[in-house]
Amino acid sequence: MAVKLKIKKGSTVLVIAGKDKGKKGTVKEVDPKGMKIKIEGVKIQTHFDKKDGLKTLEGFIDYSNVKLIDAPAAKEKTVKKAGKKKSASKSA
Repeated sequence: MAVKLKIKKGSTVLVIAGKDKGKKGTVKEVDPKGMKIKIEGVKIQTHFDKKDGLKTLEGFIDYSNVKLIDAPAAKEKTVKKAGKKKSASKSA
């Protein structure tokens, strides 16, 4: 069962544990099932691809190793007023 995480895509977080301790970055991807997040510029890993060659990518780190600094701006929901629906009256 997945837990609802407070950290969402676009949030700014601070790494509080691990080799990248003290780094800040924005969240690129969230895996709520595995409780892992991918942060821009944190846990850089190299990957060799036959087509593209050597690439550097961010890896997932554990949710418990980060601290939320700034949440993304919430989108305002617009509420449409429903117009009066005319129901067809039955004529006999």
